[in-house]
Amino acid sequence: MRAVKSKDTAPEMIVRRLVHSLGFRYRLHRKDLPGKPDLIFPARRKVIFVHGCFWHGHDCSRGARKPKSNADYWHAKIARNVERDGRNNEALQKAGWDVMTVWECDTKVADREGLAVRLDAFLNR
Repeated sequence: MRAVKSKDTAPEMIVRRLVHSLGFRYRLHRKDLPGKPDLIFPARRKVIFVHGCFWHGHDCSRGARKPKSNADYWHAKIARNVERDGRNNEALQKAGWDVMTVWECDTKVADREGLAVRLDAFLNR
């Protein structure tokens, strides 16, 4: 578990490069915001979370995998993560921030063009 990073993950770096190539500048991991969003656009009042599918309970094939060992612990852990993510999104929205979640599966090479379009649409509204 020590090897699992919470910052500067491969999917996060892909999203950062895409956002930068679209011409947007951002801040990283502000500790004063709920959930410490991965990318923050203060002037636009927008934040982006980049979530790993397994760790945050996404409904894709990678997120739907069930651990074989210590299954009860992992099911409870992932359920807590999903609940915490919901609370953080709600708190950010109440504070006037727009929230976007990018899933690890969205960063695959075949999906990056669509992801760039979604990021641009989110940041320009």
